[in-house]
Amino acid sequence: MKAAVWYGKKDIRIEEKELKPLKDNEVTVRVAWAGICGSDLHEYQEGPVFIPVGAPDKLTGQVAPVIMGHEFSGIVEKVGENVTKYKVGDRVVVNPTLTYGNKPEDVDCYDGFSFIGLHTDGGFTTFTNAPEKNIYKLPETLSLQDGALVEPTAVAVQAVKESGLLFGDNVAIFGAGPIGLLTIIAAKAAGASNIIVFDLSESRLEKAKELGATAVFNSAEVNPVEAVKQYAPYGVDKTFEVAGVAPTFKSAIDVTRPRGTVVIVSIFAHSIEWNPLQLTNTGVKITSSIAYTPTSFQQTVDLMGSGQLQPQSIITSQIELDDIVEKGFEALTNDKSQAKILVKLSGEL
Repeated sequence: MKAAVWYGKKDIRIEEKELKPLKDNEVTVRVAWAGICGSDLHEYQEGPVFIPVGAPDKLTGQVAPVIMGHEFSGIVEKVGENVTKYKVGDRVVVNPTLTYGNKPEDVDCYDGFSFIGLHTDGGFTTFTNAPEKNIYKLPETLSLQDGALVEPTAVAVQAVKESGLLFGDNVAIFGAGPIGLLTIIAAKAAGASNIIVFDLSESRLEKAKELGATAVFNSAEVNPVEAVKQYAPYGVDKTFEVAGVAPTFKSAIDVTRPRGTVVIVSIFAHSIEWNPLQLTNTGVKITSSIAYTPTSFQQTVDLMGSGQLQPQSIITSQIELDDIVEKGFEALTNDKSQAKILVKLSGEL
């Protein structure tokens, strides 16, 4: 079967791979659609970040090269002997997070924290295997293309939950890439009043406005603190840092009201220099969120199925697997008008 395989920085190859033997607790999924994630882009541009090299991942036992892709949906092709919840033909989406499963999700949702598509073979291919517990049925109201948006939307849902956002809260978002845009949608659904978005790309800021941002600002042209004062004189209640660079991290703290909350959602591929004294006189709280609990993932499926979350408009391109480097990773690197690029595998809806 054809697959997009990560070998190293700027080295993703389309090649033939064999599907691994199906374990008794696993399901084989015929992949329909798969999205390119910001973490995939980090691996392409700067990797390895998460992908194991040199030594096998402790949870999955796999080491690079790895078939990428963790935002995907498809149809059940085969089930293992011990699988009871799914049958051949079911339309499903895959939760790619793998944990040891030794702790309740409300204690540690990162118990192990490996990813299908990063730490073991994923969905940029024809077929892939996943544990039964990582499979979720799609409602009839959602297409398989919609299903490929569940995973990144769940990231935004979890981030908003982590912030403790309340009805009427003012929100700032730094970074209007795919996760930043989805955070707009999730924050609005959760009851945010003013949603103020900062980015360097005018095309992304336009998209942010389309998706419900109250105000958008080019970070290079304004002082974020002064811009926020127009809508929240004492600072916003919740801020989401979704850019992953030192200036936006510091600005995220600056625009947040005393004892407000900053949620780091981005991946910092490199360390930054920062003085915690910035927090001393304000009591701003900092937390982080990179994935989601199984409960949040199911809630995202349900909220999308009911129409309460509608992330479909973030899709900007649909490409073939053969074009994933040029029209996928390179396009996302060089064209900031791109948000979510979906890769067509079987293309079923």
